Amino acid sequence: MTDEIDLEFRPRSYFRPEALEKFLVSKVKGVVLREKLSALLETGQYDELQNLLSAVAFSDADRKALEAIHPMFMGGNYLPDTKGGEVEIARISIQSTTFDVTCVYARQEEGVIHYRVVDEYDGDTLQGPSETITTVPMALGEFTEFFLTAWPLMDVLEMNFEDDVESALGFFSAQSNFYPALDRLCRERVTEHFSPAASDPE
Repeated sequence: MTDEIDLEFRPRSYFRPEALEKFLVSKVKGVVLREKLSALLETGQYDELQNLLSAVAFSDADRKALEAIHPMFMGGNYLPDTKGGEVEIARISIQSTTFDVTCVYARQEEGVIHYRVVDEYDGDTLQGPSETITTVPMALGEFTEFFLTAWPLMDVLEMNFEDDVESALGFFSAQSNFYPALDRLCRERVTEHFSPAASDPE
């Protein structure tokens, strides 16, 4: 039996000290490179990790060359930069032609946490309120509601798959260093949204 997701789970902080390698990986916007770096970090391949990290700052020409090989190398490259003191809390990646990424960034100022949801299109894909503040980190359920209201994952999946829940589940992934159950919760929400009970009128 699958463990129930704790919607009240709340990180102690978004701004705790991190190992340098993990911090640097979190600053990489591109999906493909970031996943490769994360895999190297998790498996302890530190020499290769350091070599790749030293080459992360691609020139525009290098980035364009990669994107010409395959559109998947575009994913995440056009996210806005984090501002001073900002960290990435979570991201959702979709397997669109350009492997688009949407993120939540957060920064702390005078005891208040400021959140903003960002996409790769200057906010054009966002629909709900994309900024909010709290005095403590959000609980998982609250955070997921904020993210999926600002960026309408369900609408994106409906446009691409109508009622094909299996294809919808394979189209996206959610990642967060602070909310380990985020991907599971998003998949649970998608399954509920696409279920016949959700779509049938009373």
